[in-house]
Formats: sequence, C-alpha cells, structure tokens
Amino acid sequence: MKKINKYLYRVTADDFQKIPGSPIAYWVSDKIFTIFQNCIQLKTFSKGSTGLQTSNSDKFLRFWQEINKSSIHVKWMPFAKGGGYRKWYGNVEHLVNWDDNGKDVKTYVAKKYPYLKGNYGLVVKNENTYFLKGVLTSRITSGKLAFRIKASNEIYSDACTAIFPNDSDFFLSLLSSKLLRIIEDLNPTINFQASDIEKFPILTHALKLPISDTVNICLSISQSDWDSYETSWDFTSLPLLDASYRGDTLASTYSNLRAHWNDLTLEMQRLEEENNRIFIEAYGLEDELTPDVPLKEITLTCNPYYRYGDNKSDSELEELLLADTMKELISYAVGCMFGRYSLDKPGLILANQGETYEDYCRLVPGSSFPADEDNAIPVLDGDWFSDDIVMRFRKFLRVAFGEEKYEENLRFVEKALGKDLRQYFLKDFYNDHVRRYKKRPIYWMFSSPDGSFNVLIYMHRYRPDTASIVLNEYLREYQVKLSSYMESLRRKEGNPDLSKGEKTKALKELDKLRKTQDILATYERDVLFPLANQRIEIDLDDGVKVNYPKFGTALKKVPGLEAKE
Repeated sequence: MKKINKYLYRVTADDFQKIPGSPIAYWVSDKIFTIFQNCIQLKTFSKGSTGLQTSNSDKFLRFWQEINKSSIHVKWMPFAKGGGYRKWYGNVEHLVNWDDNGKDVKTYVAKKYPYLKGNYGLVVKNENTYFLKGVLTSRITSGKLAFRIKASNEIYSDACTAIFPNDSDFFLSLLSSKLLRIIEDLNPTINFQASDIEKFPILTHALKLPISDTVNICLSISQSDWDSYETSWDFTSLPLLDASYRGDTLASTYSNLRAHWNDLTLEMQRLEEENNRIFIEAYGLEDELTPDVPLKEITLTCNPYYRYGDNKSDSELEELLLADTMKELISYAVGCMFGRYSLDKPGLILANQGETYEDYCRLVPGSSFPADEDNAIPVLDGDWFSDDIVMRFRKFLRVAFGEEKYEENLRFVEKALGKDLRQYFLKDFYNDHVRRYKKRPIYWMFSSPDGSFNVLIYMHRYRPDTASIVLNEYLREYQVKLSSYMESLRRKEGNPDLSKGEKTKALKELDKLRKTQDILATYERDVLFPLANQRIEIDLDDGVKVNYPKFGTALKKVPGLEAKE
C-alpha cells in the first residue's frame, strides 16, 4: 500500500488477497498485509461461534436478582447476553431457563418455527459449546470490541461472538491487546461476525509469550471489581465496610478506599500497557501501534474515567464517585434492613421466596443489626414509626461505623448526596434502586398517588398477607397519627399565646393535611383494601415484569412495569 496524499492510496489487487476474504481495506499497511501472509488464522485453534437465541426473552430470561438464589445453577443458568464495553471479566447479569437441558426453550422454538421441522439447532445454536470455558465479546457494538472470559458454567447468547481454544487465557490476553485493531479495521461496521474473529492472524511463536501472570492479575482485578457491587451474584459485602480501609471516620474510610481504587486502576493500566507491549513487539508493529492505554479504557467500575466518561473535570468525577458510593452504602443498608444482607455474615442471607424473619434469626443468630420483622419499612416525611427507614439507616450507621463519630459520619453522607437523608429517601432512593437493578427492582414501594404514604417491602419475603400488613399496621395507623396531629393544629387556632403568623401557618398545614387524608382514604378504599383481600400469590420464577403489575396502582409506578388495562 502506498499513500499518495491525504485522500488517495495505491494498493495492488494482490495485497487484498493476502487477507482472508479479500476485504477492500486500502488503508491497511504493508506490515499488516505481511502479517496476514505469514500467520495462521485463529480458526485453526477455534471456530467463531454465536450462541443461544431463545426467541422469547421475556419468557426465558431473567436478571439474576429476580429469582430464588437456590434456583441459580439448577433451573436457571448464568447467561452472557453481550453488554457494554468491559474487558477481562463481567457483564453477565442474566439467567436463562435451562431446566432439563433447555427442554422448554427447545419446545418453544420448535412450535414457533414449524418450518424448521423440529431442527431447533438452527436457533439453539452451537449447543455443544454452551458449557465450555472460552472468550467472548458483544457481537453488536457501536464502539470498540472488548473480550471477556466465558466461564464453563455460563451459556452465551447469539448477541455474542465466542471462541473456545485450548488456552483461553492466552487468546483473552491477545484479543485484549491493541492488536485487536487489526480485525476492527477490517470490519468497521457495528455488527461483528463470528467469521471476523476467525481471520485474526496468529504468530506461532507468540503462543509461547510470557503473558500468564499478566492475564491472571488482570482477570483477578476485573473480577474483584465486578463482584464489589451488589448487582453481581458473587457480591459478598460492601468494600466500604472492609476492615482494611477502616479509618476513624466514614470520610477517612472512603479516602482509604478511594486510594485503593486509584491504585487498582493504575495497576490495571500498567498491566494492559505491558500486555500491549509484548504483543506489539512480537508482531513487529512498533512503528504502527503504541502500548499506551487511556484511563477511560480501563474498564473497572471503580474507575470514574471509565464509569462516567472523560468529558468531565477531575473534581466532577470525584463528586459523582463519592455520591454513588454513598448511595451504594444506603442500598446495602436497606438490604440489611430486609435481611438480604447482614453486617455479621457475608453474602446473600434471605434470597429465596417466602423466607422469614425467623429464618434470618436462625442464619444470623445474635445479629448486631437485625432484619425488619414484618418486611415493611415506612418511607415518610417524618419519624411517624419506630421502624421508619431514616431511623433504621441512622441505626445502621451507628452500628457499622461507631457511635463516637456518628454525627460527623451522617453529615458526610448527606453532603455527598447533596441533601438531607429524609429527602433522599423520599425523592431519590427508589428511582436509584430501579435504575441500579435495570427496571427489575427487588424492593417494591407501596405508594399513595401523591407520595405522602410509602412503605417499602422486599419481594423475596413477600407473603399473601403482606398487603394486609401495609394496610393495617401502617396506612391505617398513619391515618390515626395524622388525625391526632391535625387535632393539635386545630387547637392552635384558639391558643391566645400564639401569634397571628403562627396560627396562619398552622391553618395552612391543616388544610394541606385534609387533602392528604382524602387521598389516603381513597387509596385505602379503592386500592389497598381490595388488594389486601385478594391475598395475591407471586412466583419469583415469573420475574418482576409479571409479578409487579399484579399490584396495580398500589405500587409506585415504574415505566415498563405498569399493569395492563
């Protein structure tokens, strides 16, 4: 290839034939043409494959948090569905119903596509590779390709391109290097086919390169990062609670953890650049590629340059990371309130349908922060109940980080959130929860139309009498408390010791509460009372998308989960 000017290249037809498939890639250098000519193709070691097409995601796929913990790896198998740009490890958030070797999927496919005459293998593709260790990437991407390890207990989807060589770690290291651009340049479209990866040129002497330590550490760091967030099924505890980072205050603890995250990010950057250098030198591409990796391409969630993009200032990135870390602390605290997690024991505690407070006490005897007994936590504008969510979080903060610095720690949380704790729980918490779990929330919010009454429950602990508990123990009790408070406001009107301004303020509040009482009475009569009498049953295997709408307008509206008219 000879570049004549900015707009003109001169390439012989023979050069194109050196590349498998003879693509019209006029911009490819002479060195790349030579590499293709002298190397063997990756397909010598493994063919490229795409995986399972269920033909009905709503029926056969779930996010892992939706179903019983005990069903994972039994009926429901981990399912690599593609996902965004992340290298090395992660992006597996779904499960697929593979009970009885995928009998339901195969039966459904056979019925949906009768012209296949029972040959479901044209849709349930490459089944013999489902439980092999390999390397995969999202097949459709508008950005750069990112290869990740595929575990032997994961099925993968047709949205992925995968390979299954004997030495998967070597190929993961190779395809995570800058040499991947060779293949990316040959297919600049957003659809990356299995045949594309098969063309990757492999130097035989590269197979003996000393990369094992590098790839193992990269995998370890990436996996640890992925599992540090509760949306991973291997999450055990919040890093912020790890004794390794504990300081005198929550602020100093966060500072220690943030320094650790920074070290991890820089170490991963160093390792990836070393990995690039090894392969660039092996392929003789020093004049065409540099080993450097920008921070935004270090795909760790704890790295703000990757997590939020590099179009913000350092101070803006730090503010976002701090705020999200405090929101993650609050989310974990709520999990402890419901018994999903515990400060005294790592991993999931109550995560199967119908598990109870008694189960929690058996699994975590003598808990320092016990789970809520009735699986109902009010989220209101004041301390109307002793188990109010704000009061519970304050207790959590005292237990987790000590009584001595409690006030300072609380101020740190609220400053990071940009508002006081109660306003966060009232205005933002549930939206953050729905976003965190990608519109498949595990905590459900019973909520009146005006949002003046809210009670949070945990769906895994739901029972047919849960709506009755919300009705009798909270809504009706709250109405009684409001009535008593309204009576105290009425007495202010005739109190000669109060100023005119104080009386006017009391009257305005009284008028507002009358409207609230009317709304709550309607909510009770038309929504919650009839619902409580129905004693609705749910099945976690059906997923949130089926179960949530059963409760209609009793629950806070989540776009995409509305009850059908």
